[in-house]
Order: sequence, then C-alpha cells, then structure tokens
Amino acid sequence: MAEIPKGYQAIPEVDQKKAQAFFKQGKTVADAGQYDYAIEMYLQGLAIDPDARAAHEGLREISLKRKATGGKSLGMMECMKLNRPTRDDKANMLNAEKIMAYDPGNTDAMQKMLQNAHKGGYYDTVLWIGPILQRANYESKKPDYHKFVVLKDIYKSLECWDEAVEACKHAAQVRENDMELQAEYTKLAAMVTMTKGRYVEAGTEGGFRKMLNNADAQDKQIEQGRDIQSNDFLSRQLQDAEEQFKADPVEGKMVKLVDALEHTESLENENRACDLLQEWFEKTRQFRFRQRVGRIHIKQLERQSRAMRLELKSGKADARLAHDYEQFRLEQAEFELKEYSLWSEQYPTDMGFRYEMARRLFALKRFDEAIQYFQQAANDPKLKNEAGILLGRCFLESGFVDEAAEVLQGVISEYQLRGDKNWLEMYYWRARALEQKKEFDGAMKLLSQIAQVNFNYLDVQSRIKRLREEKAKM
Repeated sequence: MAEIPKGYQAIPEVDQKKAQAFFKQGKTVADAGQYDYAIEMYLQGLAIDPDARAAHEGLREISLKRKATGGKSLGMMECMKLNRPTRDDKANMLNAEKIMAYDPGNTDAMQKMLQNAHKGGYYDTVLWIGPILQRANYESKKPDYHKFVVLKDIYKSLECWDEAVEACKHAAQVRENDMELQAEYTKLAAMVTMTKGRYVEAGTEGGFRKMLNNADAQDKQIEQGRDIQSNDFLSRQLQDAEEQFKADPVEGKMVKLVDALEHTESLENENRACDLLQEWFEKTRQFRFRQRVGRIHIKQLERQSRAMRLELKSGKADARLAHDYEQFRLEQAEFELKEYSLWSEQYPTDMGFRYEMARRLFALKRFDEAIQYFQQAANDPKLKNEAGILLGRCFLESGFVDEAAEVLQGVISEYQLRGDKNWLEMYYWRARALEQKKEFDGAMKLLSQIAQVNFNYLDVQSRIKRLREEKAKM
C-alpha cells in the first residue's frame, strides 16, 4: 500500500505490550492442553490489542487443535447471544472470533469478523481473516456469492487490488452471466497492472503497523507514482495492441486489441471492437465472437441506464426524463431478451442464460412466459434461490397464489442464511402471498420476522399495522 487507508485504527504501543501478557499466558496453557482457558486468554488480550495479527493466528491454531481433539462448538443460546449486534465494532468482531474459535469452519462467523474488523479499522486483521474466509467459501459445496462480494468490496476499499480481483473472479464463477461483475473484474485487473510495483504488501509481516512506522518513505513513493494516470495507461495499452495486431493479425492479437478498445469505455472504441468481432464471426462462424458483440452492447446500454438514473436522483430531472427512462428500460429489456435468447439457442445447457431471459420477461411483465424459464433455472444450484424467489413472484403476479406460496416456502425451507437480501425477499413475498390467501396470522409472523432484522424494509411496518387492524375486525 502506498499509504495507510483512511479509517485505520492504530493501537498504542503501550496497549500492544499489555496484550502480550495475555497472549503469552494463552500459549502456555494451550501447550498444556487447556484449550478453552487459552481461548479466553487470547480473547482478553485481543480486547486490548484487537489488530494483533500474530495473536489471531495463534488463537486459530489453538481452535484447530481443540477441534481435532473432539472439542465441541458453543451451544445455540450462547451463539445467539454472541451474534446479537452491538454498536461496538470491536466487541462484534471478538464475538464472531469467539464463535469461530469453537467452530473454526464457521464461514458466517468469519464474514462477521471480517466486516467488523473493517468497520473498526483493524486492517491487519482484515487481511488475515480475508484469505481464510475466501478459501473456506470457495471449497464449500455451495460457495456463497455474497461472501465473495463482501470480500471484493472490502479489499477495494483498502486498495488491495490483487485480492479484490481474486474475490471478484470467484464471485463471477458463481454468477457467470453477471455483466456488471465482469466489467468490474476488468477494471480491477487494470488497477493491478497500474499499481504494480508501487505498493507495499500489507499482508506481509508487519502489515499496516510496519507501514505506519515507514510513513515518510511511503509518502515519497506516492509522489514518485503520481505521473502514472489511468487514461495514460489505457492509451498506451491500446497503442501497443494496435501495433501488435497490425504486425501480426492473428486471433490472439485481435482479442487483445478488442480488450484494449473495450477497456477505454469509449463508445467509438467499443463500436470498433464490435466491428472487429463481427468480422471474425463472419470469417470463422465461431459464435463466441458474436456473443461478445452482444455483451459490449449490453454494457453500453447499462452505462446509459446508470447515467439516466443518476440524473433522476439528482433532483434536477423533469417528468419527461422519468418517462423517457421508463421507456428506455423497456427497450433495454427487449434488446437483452433477444440477446440472451440467441445465446441460449447456442448453449442450451447453460441455465444462466435461461435465468437472464426470465429476468427480462419479468421486467417486461410477461410473467406467464417467464415461469418456465425460472423453473428451468431453479434446477441449477447456483441459481436456485434467486430463480425460486422470482418464480414465486411470477406465480403471484399471474394470479396463482397457492403456487406462489408453496414455491416460496420451498425456497425458505432450504435457505440457511438469515437477514441477507435473499432471505428478506423470500420472506416478504411469501407474506404477500399468504396475505392474498387471507392467512393473516402466517403473513404477520413472516413480516414480524423481517421487522426484527430490518425494520425499514419496504412497507413492512405499514403492512403489519394494517394486518393487525384487519384481524382485530374479524
């Protein structure tokens, strides 16, 4: 890192020394096989010096040894107590670490530790737990897309571009057809190239603490690197690719030139990239070239949509722009539907394309048509939850209320995380289905559970009040 990221919480040296007494005692009792006592010693020390990377490593080693000797996880009630969030980021982090100390494979605890360490400014801890979470999530039977995204976003905020690229890559492997994610991967990869050689590895021994002690040297590195600008880099990259393709117009050089043209995000350059790809498609009849033309056009439309949304949010837009935006979104959905339909014809076993087709049909309010594609996509483990939620909503919009309620209950019964975006959606829409069925008790129970997790979610508050009033009249 060229500089200490904003928000970094430096621990005074006096506290670091105080904490060492606890860590030393923890190691001593751990060597004697007193693992539970050792865990408490380490946690007490970490309460004083929460960013002591070596201590986190030592505690994890103890937890793994304890697990190997038959040590059990904490009880459900104790875990519930520790999972209850507070306003203290350090306490939240250490509560998650305690759960992890007794259950070292718990990826939910890893995620909470990561997020609260980041909020608290304990960045060496972030860079320690991050790879552990990423590896555990990647090696699980059902990798969690959202955990990779959390890792990506945190690494980005710390300007750890290599790590952000890796997390983004894993997220893209889970959702192969996410165009925005693919575009972000490209940008992150460019950041890795631009910053190569200019940054100290914060994950190495000493981490941010060592960087803090060498602040003057780091500031000098910043000044030396300021002449490297994004636009200059992209221009040089494009020029090099142009020269190489001109000298040797083979497929590999063509693809490199297309990459360089696309990275500029210039409409003129992107259109030229499309012309090159179309030319190679007509020459080789390899559909991947035609598919990439479609991907570029989809990205262009999304960029235009994003610009219109920002203008609408600025408060300076008039009613006409709002109308134009709605019309644009319909035309965008129609275009993308045609593209994904074409891709699905070429790759009929890829359920991701069926899912994207269904999403566009949903946006166009063609719910009956969307149902069959959501049903097919729901057979893919990677798409099961998102497809199941939208399938339930399609049934609801089409008037098949019983089917909607049953589909959403099926998704809920298999979902293990609590409180994330998917969980909120599946609970909310099942509540809406039960409400239409006049099953007010069931609907209120689901809405109440949502309110306990996210009190401001959509119109949950007003719906609970109205349903309670309806019940009182019965």
